[in-house]
Amino acid sequence: MFEAMLRGWRAQQLARGLKTKTIDDRMGQIRRFLGFTNEYPWRWTPGHMDEWSATLTSERNLAPATIRNYQGDVRLFTEFLIDPRYGWVAACQESFGAFPVAICHQWNTIAHLNDYEGNPEARPFTREELQRFLDYADDQVERAVRFKRKGALAAYRDATLFKVIYGWGLRRGECARLDLVDLGRNPKAPQFGRYGMLNVRYGKAKKGQPPRRRNVLSVMDWAVEAVIDYVENIRPRFGMPDHPALWVTERGGRIKAAEINARFVAYRTALRLPEELTPHSLRHSYVTHLTEDGVDRMFIQRQVGHECDSSTAIYTHVSDDFMNTMLLKAIGPLLEAEPRAGEGGR
Repeated sequence: MFEAMLRGWRAQQLARGLKTKTIDDRMGQIRRFLGFTNEYPWRWTPGHMDEWSATLTSERNLAPATIRNYQGDVRLFTEFLIDPRYGWVAACQESFGAFPVAICHQWNTIAHLNDYEGNPEARPFTREELQRFLDYADDQVERAVRFKRKGALAAYRDATLFKVIYGWGLRRGECARLDLVDLGRNPKAPQFGRYGMLNVRYGKAKKGQPPRRRNVLSVMDWAVEAVIDYVENIRPRFGMPDHPALWVTERGGRIKAAEINARFVAYRTALRLPEELTPHSLRHSYVTHLTEDGVDRMFIQRQVGHECDSSTAIYTHVSDDFMNTMLLKAIGPLLEAEPRAGEGGR
């Protein structure tokens, strides 16, 4: 009966167009919950959910979002079982004299109360930190060439890669999976030629859904110049003209997100920058710096692929100088309207 339930739930999820990996992960979670309770679904109670949630919270040191996802898998499965359209309640009552019930409620699951549940220490680079980081990346190329060391091509690739993450506000994985064909023209910016737009084909997906695509317009001319130099002068030296990837390795593969992270950490450590800075901080910096430069908020939101402005707001950490400038703009008219000393009033 239990295996039949899982097969039915799999079929329901496939009918909704969910990815196979998502479905398999959910079913694996249900099997683990079964092992924890040592009971079949028709004998599960809210108490089982209470005990399991307490274990996840106290013993496994998992993030709240992870625990909520696990709880959500159990909730979805039990909601499927008690749906009268599928007949599992009647079948279990007839076979076992017991039937599935709703075991998840607001008091034994974690509510999604916040738009952002990531590390509160996450922040963008300051402009000075960013300049130091990018300059250091460039310096590694010059050092490798000067001392005739191996890895000059890889260092040049990585220096350009970091400029692209910042210059187009990309996620690390989005950048790693770029292909040469993802570079395109923007008719509204002919000065950039075939580098006026990036087609991001592997944007962050909603759970169970395929990656979301978006086009990111080029806005920083210096970043475009860096990509042009890399594509036209450096990448051909890797000797892989037929490889589709924008970022190739000296062994003939595509660079991986973990390799990007390793290089980033090495540079951050060498510069003694704060550990809360991560490759994702470059994306935060893109949003923050464009905001400080007065770029339209809706444009930034679409560039980074956020569905709502609240998500973009989380990425924005404007400087004190920017806040003071905005304050003066806001209260300036009020100050000008106040009467001066000797002109009457108090």
